Amino acid sequence: MTEVQRSVAVIGAGTIGLSWAALFAAHGLSVRVQDPRADVGPEVERAVRHLAALQPQLAGDAERVLAAIEVVDDVEAAVAGVDVVQENAPERLQLKQELFARIETAAPEQALIASSTSALMPSDLAREMRTPERLVVGHPFNPPEVLPLVEIVPGERTSPDTVQRAVDFYRSVGKKPVVLHKELNGFVANRLQSTLFRECVWLVSQGVVSAAELDEIVTESIGVRWATAGPFESFHLGGGPGGMRHFLEHLGPGMARRWKKVEQPELDDATVELISSQVESRFGDRGYERLTEARDRAQLAVIEARDAARAEEER
Repeated sequence: MTEVQRSVAVIGAGTIGLSWAALFAAHGLSVRVQDPRADVGPEVERAVRHLAALQPQLAGDAERVLAAIEVVDDVEAAVAGVDVVQENAPERLQLKQELFARIETAAPEQALIASSTSALMPSDLAREMRTPERLVVGHPFNPPEVLPLVEIVPGERTSPDTVQRAVDFYRSVGKKPVVLHKELNGFVANRLQSTLFRECVWLVSQGVVSAAELDEIVTESIGVRWATAGPFESFHLGGGPGGMRHFLEHLGPGMARRWKKVEQPELDDATVELISSQVESRFGDRGYERLTEARDRAQLAVIEARDAARAEEER
């Protein structure tokens, strides 16, 4: 029987932690938030109202969601008696190791302990824990309240039960968890976007396109394609009736030749200034909140339309 989760502690209330708190509360969970920053309360309210603005079903329900979130002063108070702990502290290994030592002592023995880290290995995070089998990485793709993916990464000593509980938990709050088969720096999604961004920086730095033109190229081609079919499915279809095998046999050699020459841009002062000035001139008259709300609405619309099309196909 699937375990029912009723309460969550969100440790660390930066961008990711605030998004998690709003999402968990919107799904009916009781949430405690802990962070040393002085403005946690107003920031929690901002995150909830942002989520409510994106989700029509929450439009008149922001107060209910806010009522499910409690801000507490210390880690031990936050994790006492909860079913799940979602850690979102700064990406410093020693800091996180110290946090997990405190969390495993104060949280119930059966509590699921997950980290949102995007860079640190779960085996390293759990190195100082007495119960390392309880810890797993649950890495969201930002923003967690919009994009479905959660990469679940077990450490060397993470138990299979912990992995399954993490899968069940994230599914229960509307996410799409994918369990990685091994630990790897950057996990999967960030490695993919980092590799693509390297090429983006090189193309702009060489004057091939501007930053705005490159964004348009991506959003009007592979961005749409990959939102509906991943790279392997896309190239399988690109091979026509012969599929992936035909594609690799006929177009693969040219692609392999290009792989051997991958340009490495330098993020020197000149490149940083070039990229930053182009992006700033494009978006400088619009604030962060306005830009993120427009982005999130567009992404939700794409996801909704894609899922509706898939459901129609399956009928």
